[in-house]
Amino acid sequence: MLDRLNVSPGESETESRAADSAETAFFEGQGELILLGEDGRQMGFSDKFEMDGVKFEEPSPNLFSFNDPVGACPVCEGYGSVIGIDADLVVPDKSLSLYDNCVAAWRGEKLSEWKDHFIRDSAKYDFPIHRPYRDLTAVQRDLLWKGAKGLHGIDRFFKYVEEKSYKIQYRVLASRYRGKTICHECNGTRLRKEARYVKIADRDITQLVHMPIVECYRFFQELELNEHDQRIASRLLKEIGNRLQYLVEVGVGYLTLDRRSNTLSGGETQRIDLATSLGSSLVGSMYILDEPSIGLHPRDTQRLIGVLKKLRDLGNTVIVVEHDEEVMRAADHIIDMGPMAGSHGGEVVFSGSHEGLASSDGLTARYLTGREFIPLPTRRRAVRDRLILRGASEHNLKSIDASFPLNMLTVVTGVSGSGKTTLVKRILHPALKRIIEGFSERPGEHTALEGDISRIEAVELVDQNPIGRSSRSNPVTYVKAWDEVRQLFTEQDVAKMRGYKPSFFSFNVDGGRCEICQGEGEVRIEMQFMADISLTCDSCKGKRFKEEILDVKFHGRDVAEVLDMTVDDAITFFQQHMDVTACARIVSKLLPLQQTGMGYVKLGQSSSTLSGGEAQRIKLASFLTKGQDEKPTLFIFDEPTTGLHFHDIAKLLHAFDMLIANGHSVICIEHNTEVIKCADHIIDLGPDGGDGGGQVIFTGTPEELIAQDGSLTGAALAKSWQRSAQ
Repeated sequence: MLDRLNVSPGESETESRAADSAETAFFEGQGELILLGEDGRQMGFSDKFEMDGVKFEEPSPNLFSFNDPVGACPVCEGYGSVIGIDADLVVPDKSLSLYDNCVAAWRGEKLSEWKDHFIRDSAKYDFPIHRPYRDLTAVQRDLLWKGAKGLHGIDRFFKYVEEKSYKIQYRVLASRYRGKTICHECNGTRLRKEARYVKIADRDITQLVHMPIVECYRFFQELELNEHDQRIASRLLKEIGNRLQYLVEVGVGYLTLDRRSNTLSGGETQRIDLATSLGSSLVGSMYILDEPSIGLHPRDTQRLIGVLKKLRDLGNTVIVVEHDEEVMRAADHIIDMGPMAGSHGGEVVFSGSHEGLASSDGLTARYLTGREFIPLPTRRRAVRDRLILRGASEHNLKSIDASFPLNMLTVVTGVSGSGKTTLVKRILHPALKRIIEGFSERPGEHTALEGDISRIEAVELVDQNPIGRSSRSNPVTYVKAWDEVRQLFTEQDVAKMRGYKPSFFSFNVDGGRCEICQGEGEVRIEMQFMADISLTCDSCKGKRFKEEILDVKFHGRDVAEVLDMTVDDAITFFQQHMDVTACARIVSKLLPLQQTGMGYVKLGQSSSTLSGGEAQRIKLASFLTKGQDEKPTLFIFDEPTTGLHFHDIAKLLHAFDMLIANGHSVICIEHNTEVIKCADHIIDLGPDGGDGGGQVIFTGTPEELIAQDGSLTGAALAKSWQRSAQ
């Protein structure tokens, strides 16, 4: 007994004493207090965070973070996946039923007994043994995997295999189906279960972050709280609403908040950074954006322009490096660089308002005013052979069928998040590669890939990944032109006299390269508590080769000077000496780089300094150098116009025509209307992004797309069409 007292309402002295006594009782009773009334009744109280015998973790910000040990799932440690039985390996073909052996682990004379027992014992659970696996409900799949009373499922089978792991055949069997799989404890949410106990409007945090951002924004806009909770959360709700609104405005509302950052495109990452800046409400700042319209449909570009203007109106300075026509037309001030690229550029061609640009004679002005334009094709190629992808249902795709004609330019369009990348890169590419080469990463959900597959002997995905991970990798080595340059210098008199071999003119192997910097041209100084710094090599002065190697010259140019040439300059230089066999071969390998708009890049420029679009066009150039001897190939390009001016897009389209003339097929994922209008065939996905997309809303020619009512892509295409028709 800690205290005895009578308390009457309004007596502040006794109320204070009661509060002190209650606090002491909770402390001495280790969180529990018993109140005994005069009539003998007892009332128990507890300040523990528990209910019905379950003790809960007291909420804190750390509890809801998978990057913190407090909130991370204890099994997967916040990664969302573990090494276990991979469901995609166990059921590789989801178009099969259980009766037709969809469970790969239950095939064979001995192991099929598990399937037979399941078929026999599942009758009382009304399990559809003839229904394809992909059509099973979540409850039915759960029954197949986890089983039930008297019914052994797949999980029980692998537990049996684990129990028999002392036998080599069972260890081999288990290894066939082991891979990275969703964590069974957190179901991929990466948070411990205690974090999921806390709910707002019957939704826990994992459900909220799994919503598309636009739906999550709507949820918080419509959230109704009582007066007490509203007073506590008002400031937080305002900040949450503002940040989600900015994400929607910059055109990434189709993403989910739990989307992993390494799966985002460069444009998506940049727009998320932009939304972060908006959320910070900075004023008097300078924002420098490098092509923020990358990956944006023309519909979404208008949203981006609105966000940029909002930043400006807050009192900030916004500088945008951009090729998009709509962004340029919305600018208050334009600085046009040129007149061309590389050594032929570097000048300010125009600086002023958009109205004043019309009087300029630069390339940008000529295209914006319609004095110069990319012409429409004189004819559309007729559809003969085609690939047909059926039942595509990965991510937001609505079990669609898509037909991809061969030996022509096919463009896949649609608003951001409509499912273009999923359809082409996630399903078509790996599915076709698996058929042709026999192996690939697992394709996304689909029923079948049919059509004239025999017409294709290879498939190449030309994406924006770097062309090389080494700092020594560069364009001239990627297109195999440097081998010819090394051979050319080996044939010079000084090289012959000294016995130099082609390897002496390589910066990748010992011999002629500078041994201080290992052919890098610079040395890296490690700073213990600061970022490493790079300094020009004192030995070779950045030229990458030993001094005696630089004595070998071809018409006054040493090997280091050749590396420092742009592609355009190198072609001009070597074309002056076409009587030399090696020079002719060098020019033939460099010309595709020029044809794809890469003439301004230096031969020795490190691949790590190239943008994603530049890397993609260098890959295209490498395929063009192979000529007509290459086997019929399907080329898949992911937004190849990234970083391209109107003038360079014309060169890119010419390169596509060369590929098709050589018997290849080209599929492009693209938003640029200049490419769309030149396509032979268009597949338009939509009608919106995220859950609102995933459907084929149009297939046909650009002319037919313009006539389509209600098409966002068609409306944007019509503007570009008018300029070309003038």
